[in-house]
Amino acid sequence: MSKQINVGGVTLGGGAPVRVQSMTTTHTADVEATSAQIARLAEAGCEIVRVAVRDEADARAVRAVKDRTPLPVVADIHFSAKLAVLSVENGADKIRINPGNIGGEEKVTLVADCVRAHRVPVRVGANTGSIEREYFEKYGRSARALVESALHGVSLLERHGVERIAISVKASSVPLTVEAYRLLAARTEYPLHVGVTEAGTRESGIVKSSVGIGALLLDGIGDTIRVSLTDDPVEEVYAAKRILRACGLEKEFVDVISCPTCGRCEWESMRLAQEVERLTFGAKVRRKIAVMGCAVNGPGEAKDCDLGIAGGRENCVIFKKGEIVRSVPREDAEDVFLREVRACLEEG
Repeated sequence: MSKQINVGGVTLGGGAPVRVQSMTTTHTADVEATSAQIARLAEAGCEIVRVAVRDEADARAVRAVKDRTPLPVVADIHFSAKLAVLSVENGADKIRINPGNIGGEEKVTLVADCVRAHRVPVRVGANTGSIEREYFEKYGRSARALVESALHGVSLLERHGVERIAISVKASSVPLTVEAYRLLAARTEYPLHVGVTEAGTRESGIVKSSVGIGALLLDGIGDTIRVSLTDDPVEEVYAAKRILRACGLEKEFVDVISCPTCGRCEWESMRLAQEVERLTFGAKVRRKIAVMGCAVNGPGEAKDCDLGIAGGRENCVIFKKGEIVRSVPREDAEDVFLREVRACLEEG
């Protein structure tokens, strides 16, 4: 089990649930736009949010952003110890840095003294674009180089008494990412921030992230995750929640199962399945609901479901725990079933 750190009241590691993160796409100094985007992320289920700090205006805006959001705010800083310190002094709940590019021993000391004084954790992030030269020359673009580079950054902070640390070792290659995190997990007890970096657009990025993050979570590796998509960051949160659910790491949710349909399907089951998922996605109850195209995949395959529907040429049957409870005309099936779904969600 990893060590536990606290990020603005949200625990990471040490047996805590795997936390969902995302990052804003706004200029942080635009407090109104940034706060509005964070509100949408929080509503979708995000638990920790990261903001880019490019200059002093962004760093000073962290305080105003924090005043408007319930989520812990992580300041993402590169190359500037001054901005790291300024972000912490303006209330950042955590900072993300690469100690190797922050400006030498004197600058690392400056940041370390600041985060210690404010009891703020640090994420040491390494990716294939920021491998320390020594390790790149020794190991090339590899999992070993990523891990050694990250642990070197950790050692710089440890030398100055910093103990509240999380680590990431991301690559855009799924196999390289998985290999690096497995190596890292065997060598450290710090909480791990897991993700596939630069995963791409929504479609390809979700596939890469699901394979990489999912493989690691099923190995028991990962304390917080971010799905990196070239898309609205809210989509990152939705994808992350689905990954956690698929890995059995989120318990209170509605599991919607549906068959892919085939030539036997004679009603709009596909549309209904999508509507049921939209309706139930944010519900914090444990339910299993089925939308099946025909009797072949109907009550039999879904008999463990709390509620389900299966279609036919003229009628659809609604069932609970495998037992048919009513039959309705096909043209009324969607409205009737959605009412049944709402009632199912409200049951104690």
